[in-house]
Formats: sequence, C-alpha cells, structure tokens
Amino acid sequence: MKRFLPLLLIFLVISFWPGCVEEERGGDTVQIVDMLGRVVEVPKEVDRVVGIEAGALRLIVYLGAADRVVGVEEIERKDGRPYIFAHPELKDRPLIGPIHGGDPELIAAQRPDVIFWTYTTVKKADDLQKKTGIPVVAIDYGDLGERRELFFRALRIMGVLGEEERAEEIIEFFNTTIQDLQRRSENATGPSAYIGGVGYRGPHGILSTEPAYPPFQFLSVDNVAGELGVEHAFIDKEQLLQWDPEVIFVDEGGYSLAIKDLQDEAYSSIEAIREGEIYGVLPYNWYSTNYGTVLSDAYYIGQVLYPERFTDVDPVQKADEIYQFLLGVGVYSDMEEHFGGFKRIELESGE
Repeated sequence: MKRFLPLLLIFLVISFWPGCVEEERGGDTVQIVDMLGRVVEVPKEVDRVVGIEAGALRLIVYLGAADRVVGVEEIERKDGRPYIFAHPELKDRPLIGPIHGGDPELIAAQRPDVIFWTYTTVKKADDLQKKTGIPVVAIDYGDLGERRELFFRALRIMGVLGEEERAEEIIEFFNTTIQDLQRRSENATGPSAYIGGVGYRGPHGILSTEPAYPPFQFLSVDNVAGELGVEHAFIDKEQLLQWDPEVIFVDEGGYSLAIKDLQDEAYSSIEAIREGEIYGVLPYNWYSTNYGTVLSDAYYIGQVLYPERFTDVDPVQKADEIYQFLLGVGVYSDMEEHFGGFKRIELESGE
C-alpha cells in the first residue's frame, strides 16, 4: 500500500495539472481542467461567450470568436486597445459589469455558454459559476517571457470554442516571430537604451520603466534598467541621470507626462537628449499586455537600435501584418492617430 500511494499521487497530479485541455467527452459536453485545476464541464458547441477581467476578451478576439461575444465589461467600451479598434462592434455589446469579475446577474442575463476569467481564484470562480449556473473557466494570461507557456496553455484551453487549430496557429506565430527578432539581433552591438512612460495601473511619466521590457529582451538590448531585476519600477531622477542612456524610448501611454519630464533642464546632460535620440513607441500595457503591440514595438525598436539588421522591415507595415493576423484587421493607423505612432521625438519643437 505504501508503494501504491506515491504512484497514485503522481497520477492525480498529471491528470489534474492546470491546462489539461480535455479530460472526458460525453453527450453534448466536454470536461476540461482549467488553469486553477478545476474540472469544468462545458458545451461541445460554444456559440455564446464572455471574457471577464484583463486580457480575457483580447484572447477571445485572437481566437477569431469576436462574433460570439454576447457581453462586455464597461472598460471594454473605451478606445485605445487594438482589439477594440479592430472590432468596434464589441463596444455595443450588452454590459456585463464594470471591471474585475463583472456582475453575476448581468452576465447570466446574456446566457453565455461559457465564461472565461483571468486573474481569479478557485473560490471566486466557483462562486460565479454557482450564481450564474454557467461554466466558468479560469485562465492564466501569462506573458511573453518566462510565463509564455502559460499564455499558450490558456489559448489551448480556450480552444474549446472550437478553435483548437487557431490556437496552435497563434502559438506558432508568436514563437516564430520572437525567434525572428532574436535571430536578427544575435551578437549585435547597439547603444544602451531606456524605456519610460510605461503604464502601470494608469499613465506615468519618464521615471516609470520596465526592467524586463519584452522588446528589449527579444532584441538583447542593453537596457540600463535591467539591473533592477523587477517587473516594474519607479526610479528617481538621479538614477536616470546616472544611467545616462544613449537612446530613450517613450511609451506613448504616458506620452504627455514623459515629454514634460524630459523638458526639465535637469535631464539635459543625458546623452539621448543631447543627441536627439528619443523615440515614441505604442503603449502595450492597457488592461493587461497587448501582445501584438509588444511584437510591433520590437520591430521598430530593432530598426532604431540595429538598423543594419532590419533593412528589409517597414515597422508600420510589420505592425499591420501582426495586427491583421491576431485581430483580422490592420489597426496601426488607429493606434497612430490615438497615441502618436512610431516616431522620433524632437523636444525642441515644443512637443
């Protein structure tokens, strides 16, 4: 019996490991294990769906199921995110709540076949499922760095929409695109760089940065803030002066705040400012990470820092190719109009 128990434990861990897409089919339903290890029974045919909390609706759109969305959170009615530019009709869907979990009664009124929920807990997911009588599938949004496999696992689980093949296409797209960026920048020597104005629960100025900024990581950029070793950081003015980056990128989610900061005379000694090496990139943090924008920014940054490695790339065209694949529509022009787009920033011109 003692020998048998370890084997039983191993079997249970494998069977209910978060992300197992399919456990058992029967009748008109399929059992899946979500990313909290919950066994959830969902319909084989999913015609009506909602996604709640940051990133859930985005992934539904990536999977080509925007037409099956029957309700959205209030925040999704605001412009600024690529998937809403691509599918403005989503703003007209019935309201299912403000943010962070939606409203059970409003969700139930739209009769979705399944609810996908990011950033939740077992208790909250179970409670919502009990209140609505609708299957709740918890997913982990992951990232494009160390938690990329969690992002991919989420896509595979959401393949229950009948989009299993599409999920694999998306995974292949991200892997291939990131590999291309890494190949182009392999053994390249470029200037030191800094990204400021990065959004974090709202817009911020130049001192808001990302030590693990994904485009910098894909391109092996000499990120002056990389030494901090945290996900996000608010540095002080003296630190930026000490780092003295050769190139500064401004996340346009915090554009006006960052430009106001950079016009401070105290920053005039920084090499990037002296040499006019300041560039705008599209914001990628808004209701979690806009993965398509991360890739788009990376190609533009690569062209700025390693121009000889990106001579065959038009960053605007590349951004539209990325958005087209993920969203069904190229929306760079909408992003440019809303935020400013890829550009060199001239502080002297009264920006």
